[in-house]
Amino acid sequence: MLKLYIYGDLNRIQSSRRLEKESHRNVELMWLLERLKPDFKTIANFRKDNGKGIKNVCREFVDLCRQLNMFNDPVFAIDGSKFKAVNNKSKNYTPSKVQFHIDRVEKSIQKYLGQMDTKDENEKETDTTVSASKLAWLEQRLIELKALEVEVNAHPDKQISQTDPDARLMKTHHMERQVCYNVQTAVDTKHHLIVAHDIVMTTDRGQLTLVAEQVQETLDKKDITIIADKGYFSRIDIKATQDLGMTVNIPQIDTSGAAKKGIFNKSLFKYDKEKDMYICPAGEELPHQRDVTERGLELKVYVNFYACRDCKIRDKCTTSSKEPRKMKRWVHEDEIDAMQQRLDDNPDIPVLRKQTVEHPFGTIKMWMGATHFLMKRKKNVSIEMNLHVLAYNLKRMMTIMGTTGLMEAISQ
Repeated sequence: MLKLYIYGDLNRIQSSRRLEKESHRNVELMWLLERLKPDFKTIANFRKDNGKGIKNVCREFVDLCRQLNMFNDPVFAIDGSKFKAVNNKSKNYTPSKVQFHIDRVEKSIQKYLGQMDTKDENEKETDTTVSASKLAWLEQRLIELKALEVEVNAHPDKQISQTDPDARLMKTHHMERQVCYNVQTAVDTKHHLIVAHDIVMTTDRGQLTLVAEQVQETLDKKDITIIADKGYFSRIDIKATQDLGMTVNIPQIDTSGAAKKGIFNKSLFKYDKEKDMYICPAGEELPHQRDVTERGLELKVYVNFYACRDCKIRDKCTTSSKEPRKMKRWVHEDEIDAMQQRLDDNPDIPVLRKQTVEHPFGTIKMWMGATHFLMKRKKNVSIEMNLHVLAYNLKRMMTIMGTTGLMEAISQ
């Protein structure tokens, strides 16, 4: 049965009903299955009931690649991509969407009641037709929406998907929104093999350590290099990953909003490591004054009250008429600066990441077709993704080693 699913993934046939049909007419499948003809329910149940075994096969194949020295160059690109779930956007509700529907139904009810009053006043008028059953349906729908509103507001994620409860509404390409799963992968930069993967229901931020640790565990190696895009930039996550012995390269992002405010960006304030102070664009020194903790980060605050008060370019530095411009620096910011310096010295790193990790996503989505996942709930979707990753890695190894060479390596 596993051979049937791998064949199906490699030939863009994921549906159990289509696999059943192919097993009756496809000569290759007749040979592969030794003329067995399982029905669609047997095929579907095998995937549903053997998730752990399928995951182990996927891991064992990656371990085989490791034994064949496919990962000698320990540089891995991590990225996430949104895969559509079996849940239409109309069946996903957020607080704002539920409120929109409630307002719409209430307006419709008021409209129907107004039409009823008009009909009562002018019984001879035949243009206005009001259906009592329609009004009853709207009132029942309003009750359902009110109950749904309570349920949505009580949910930790503030949204509910009715078809696939585990799927979440996420931003996709060009800021569009789809009900999706976020598939995380770590791909080696040399052979483009997927070393580790996982499925999450949030954005990429905060997932770096999760995937990087899986790479370390799979390869049984601590000293690896991780490349990711700016969507993964999180100081706490980067620090945790580097503490595990990995080298991380993620572009730093600027979320200060200084440009929109029309004031100097933080990058124009130069940090003097020896004196532990900042030099502002006016040439004044901002010494370290105190320490604060914000959002779990221990920060040093640098400020010069008197220099800022008498500064001639103050209006370009801060929008406040009383408060001086303050610089805040994380206590481990030196590690972030070193990481940024590596990226500045090696401008090809972002290009390498894009060439490496986006190729597997494109290939697997092409195999899946327009619908992407066919199963519901995170557990089942993970099984489906394990099959796709196994098929992808198998295809890559056949390209690298050849079919005969790979068969000999597996037999050994």
